[in-house]
Amino acid sequence: MLDPIINFFTKIFEWLGHGIGLVIAWLLFPFVWIGNLYKRTHGILKVVFGVLLLCIILPYLWFFWNVAWIRNYDVNYTDKIQFEQFTTSAGGSVTIDGNGGAKKTCGRSATVDVAIELLDFNVNQNSWISASLLYKLGLFGVFSWDSTPWFDNKASFQRGVHRAITSTAIELQETLGRIRGTSERDTNLNNALSNIQISQFNWYVGVNPPGAKQTSWASYRQAMKEFRKYNERLVDCGAFFDARADNLSGLLDRIAKDIGSTTAVIKDRAEQYNSGWFDTRADNVFMGALGQLYGYAGILRAVRVDFQDIIENRALGTLWDNMQSQLNSAIELDPLIISNGKEDGFIMPTHLTTMGFYILRVRTNLTEMRDVLKH
Repeated sequence: MLDPIINFFTKIFEWLGHGIGLVIAWLLFPFVWIGNLYKRTHGILKVVFGVLLLCIILPYLWFFWNVAWIRNYDVNYTDKIQFEQFTTSAGGSVTIDGNGGAKKTCGRSATVDVAIELLDFNVNQNSWISASLLYKLGLFGVFSWDSTPWFDNKASFQRGVHRAITSTAIELQETLGRIRGTSERDTNLNNALSNIQISQFNWYVGVNPPGAKQTSWASYRQAMKEFRKYNERLVDCGAFFDARADNLSGLLDRIAKDIGSTTAVIKDRAEQYNSGWFDTRADNVFMGALGQLYGYAGILRAVRVDFQDIIENRALGTLWDNMQSQLNSAIELDPLIISNGKEDGFIMPTHLTTMGFYILRVRTNLTEMRDVLKH
């Protein structure tokens, strides 16, 4: 009676073992071939060949070390910004009495501080993978890493984080850093956005168009400097942050639409390619969504600080807590192997659908808060 079930699972493990063996053999083939070629060389040719091998192997080892894991991944990464010290909404003025008399100062933007932290996380605490030479060259120059099952998860995650930063930077430049959209764009916010929108794949030189380029990571570091200058000016009341209810509504709407497009990508992948653990592209979709939510989790905590007066007056605290709880649940997902199984499947889990569920919950909370702000 149990024989068919036992045979079924036996075949599955046989297929898995055979598949893993083929993959390992395919990966090791270039190294075996090179090793045999090295053994057949003699004298000075062997020394030259060895030096050439080191020039190839050492950079790849450095590359594998960098893509192996995400450094300093921390669900509570905003704790270091110390939001409890932000006693007024962003741009709100306060008067401080000191030995030199009363001094006017304004509230800095926690949202800008989080954007700086996320940029630092992407390009300083971690190497920016998408623009690194060996990532661009791919697997021995034959396949793009994005087209293989390996070594692309970190790049997808970083691009997801960067997507959240970009969306927020656009809103800062177009709306929050201006007076009702009729004033000039803030110079520092404009420069920051220009640097953030530089191609994520820029290396020192490129072919489209050909010539020297500013690297992606250098541009993002420059954006950090521009954001810091803006916040310094804001504290000195030399810049503007328009913390109004309609601006908060617009920001929440932009974020809701951004993550809404991510659910569409997840839906398409889950429905069209649900091959469980054997879907080699599901991890890219999952990690991209994870990075996007990781970025928005901190940004939305900061937005709550920047718009604290509006949120308190409109009694949005409970809805905001629910949204943050859903975000935290999503970014705590950490499957060993990302599976894209069927929703009603029995054997293989469906991590993509689980991520999509949390994103939709977050989006629902965002639209609810946006509707409250409009009435």
